[in-house]
Amino acid sequence: MKILFFDTKTYDKESFNKQLEHYPEIEIEYLKADLAPRTAPLAKGYDAVCGFVSSDVGSETMDALREAGIKLILMRCAGYNNVDLEKAEEYGIKVMRVPGYSPEAVAEHAMALALTANRRIHKAYVKVRENDFSLSGLMGFNFYEKTAGIVGTGKIGAAMAKICRGFGMKVIAYDVHRNPELDFAEYVSLDELLSRSDLISLHCPLMDSTYHLINRDTIAKMKDGVILVNTSRGGLVKTADLIEGIRARKFFGVGLDVYEEETNNVFEDRSDEILEHSTTARLLSFPNVMITSHQGFFTQEALAAISGTTLDNAVAFQKGIQNGNEVSA
Repeated sequence: MKILFFDTKTYDKESFNKQLEHYPEIEIEYLKADLAPRTAPLAKGYDAVCGFVSSDVGSETMDALREAGIKLILMRCAGYNNVDLEKAEEYGIKVMRVPGYSPEAVAEHAMALALTANRRIHKAYVKVRENDFSLSGLMGFNFYEKTAGIVGTGKIGAAMAKICRGFGMKVIAYDVHRNPELDFAEYVSLDELLSRSDLISLHCPLMDSTYHLINRDTIAKMKDGVILVNTSRGGLVKTADLIEGIRARKFFGVGLDVYEEETNNVFEDRSDEILEHSTTARLLSFPNVMITSHQGFFTQEALAAISGTTLDNAVAFQKGIQNGNEVSA
């Protein structure tokens, strides 16, 4: 099987090449360009393409992939909201993903963002570098005995719930499906979670029903002085309303690993550019906001799991085996 790998970073190539030793039947060609309508025709002559969370696998890309003869799209991530599944099904193109690579990696990053936003670690670091050892602007609050609200209790949400419990927090949760592992968590309505939580961490998928889940109305239901963390998908939060809430001093802190404007920024060095009309710049102007660049997954263990599962998916497809990692409309 020949796979064309899009949006290659050095760590991708190293991780997949290490795993390829165990998959002699697979060949990978790496491209720096991301998968999009203009690059999809490059897949002609390959059996499959490999994309990521930032790839454009929409309608036009699907048309081009069909024209190129592609039968398999390997998403080396859990999310697939950027994939036109209806067209894939219509064209007979299989889509497979990596549903769980390291829930703990993302959950630990979510807690790191929460702690950073709370204790102003990002500000403290800059102050000390400038020989300013004063404590002004660095006041936080204890997480111990506070209430953590987990929105979405799949593998990542469950891992975050366990971390919060380890901090001595009371854990409440909202999800359509209850996770039997979380016998210590109290499941409540979304409105109740919003009103009771001192820390709200988002771990639900992006769907029509969750798009802009956090908006002016839901923000108004939150406690004053709440900390909000999002390591799931940027579209869960309506950024304009979030900024309005920050300016109204609704939030004690905000930690974001994902945000609506991130598509052109993810994993790219844009340090020499002037980002006009940048929502990111507006968010970073607030002292109680901490933003990272979609790095929640970025651990050695997670990369090994992503590459291994992606290649397993390719083998399963080649053998005509259903392994549970298929996604459909």
